[in-house]
Amino acid sequence: MKIIRDLHQANIEGETALTIGAFDGLHLGHQELLRRLTRRAQQTQRLSGVVTFDPLPKAILSPASNVICLTTIEDKIELLEQWGLDLLVILPFTPELARTSARDFVQALCTYLHMTELWVGWNFALGYGREGDVRTLKRLGKEMGFRVHVIAPVSSGEIAISSTQIRNLLSSGNVSEAAAMLGRYYQVRAHVLSEIEHDGQLSLSSAHLKFIPHCALPASGVYAAYALIRGRPYPAIVDTGFETTLGEQGTKGRIYLLDFHGDLPGEEIRVQFVERLHHQPYPLDARTLRTQMEKDIAKVREVLL
Repeated sequence: MKIIRDLHQANIEGETALTIGAFDGLHLGHQELLRRLTRRAQQTQRLSGVVTFDPLPKAILSPASNVICLTTIEDKIELLEQWGLDLLVILPFTPELARTSARDFVQALCTYLHMTELWVGWNFALGYGREGDVRTLKRLGKEMGFRVHVIAPVSSGEIAISSTQIRNLLSSGNVSEAAAMLGRYYQVRAHVLSEIEHDGQLSLSSAHLKFIPHCALPASGVYAAYALIRGRPYPAIVDTGFETTLGEQGTKGRIYLLDFHGDLPGEEIRVQFVERLHHQPYPLDARTLRTQMEKDIAKVREVLL
């Protein structure tokens, strides 16, 4: 997959079939769009590509809303690589780009990326003031020589899958339903802040975590999770309501690794949330904590192992 960060330097040979969007979370709706796009590109011998933005457009258009993402740009690249795309165009989303008209934007895609097909969702719109809705894009396509394909929404039960809906599920701690819409466990990167503490009787290794900023974190509580450490998954318990006293701004969380031996201070790990065990963070009382931990360990072994 070729990554392009400047349209003027694209240097593309051949026609392309493209889709455009933030693709935050890369959920099942996005995946259906990519599935249709890549299949069509192969059938017509075109290059398949995604045009996305960094940062998220909402972060620039509504800075006061404190926009949080579901996937970092690094995670998005990793996920998109799995789809066999030929091109990934990452455009810096700036106030200047936000003022670009729909006509000028798609003209640039035609000029620099040789776009002949555009695949979008049913409620898609681009350009200043979202002027480039599906109807407008089809009109521009007839004028500029590209065809627009529109994909219907993908639903989970009776609910249309969207990045907003997934954020709502995470904010209520419903990580299992969020995973159903994502097609995978929800993942957040975190740095290990403290030395590992080992508990031989419980076969636990624990440490303080600092989750990376600007990514959605599930609601306060205790979760069954996988910790991806150096590429290997370990079953874990994560307390997202644990407040540390290490003086690190934004620090929040503690992880308890099952059957892990080693040390991790300063390393980045990935936490994949599987199921909420209970709403309340762990108690401070040592005896009550140990009793609850024993119950949670049994549950995690049942769910994850």
